[in-house]
Amino acid sequence: MPLHVPPAPAPALRTVLTALASPTAVREARTPSLLRSQGPATPELPLPVHVLDDLTPAGVSATRLAGWRFLIRCGDRAVAAAETRLTPDGWAFSHFFEGPYITSTERALRQAETMPQSYQPRLLSVPSLYMLTLWLHGDSTADGASGHPAATDLLVPLAPAPPGIAAHRPHRVAELLPVLTHRVTAAPLLSQPV
Repeated sequence: MPLHVPPAPAPALRTVLTALASPTAVREARTPSLLRSQGPATPELPLPVHVLDDLTPAGVSATRLAGWRFLIRCGDRAVAAAETRLTPDGWAFSHFFEGPYITSTERALRQAETMPQSYQPRLLSVPSLYMLTLWLHGDSTADGASGHPAATDLLVPLAPAPPGIAAHRPHRVAELLPVLTHRVTAAPLLSQPV
């Protein structure tokens, strides 16, 4: 089934296009792939980036929208990503970056396109575990900027995933969140003096 990519806010896209057109912004980004790229660089596949700040034994308390991430494509492949963030004055370009999450995101999106159900792709960051997942939201018509993971949504850990969690293996939220919660709540116990 096709993925239903939510539309990014037009001002967020404009900030990325402005940054791509600025030689200073690209040069200062220090992303070698973007600097070496030949031909036009285009932002594609805007994904809302949600952050899961609190994992408790009771489950997910809430997520917050942290920004929108665009894959930057040059030719036939993504060479970098651009991130935007919401400020009191509106959407602002944050930074360009590259690394393993670029190819991992592309791989997870291709994998999700082969699934029988339609999903809305989002990114879900779990900072306490240094983890990023592709969040496949079951309501493909929902507002991509709001909501929290439903028990039946899928989370696909991106590589590199935390030890013991397989990257690119889809998990129902109801199955993966207890594992993540255990890891977050067990970590403080391990660090306490005996």
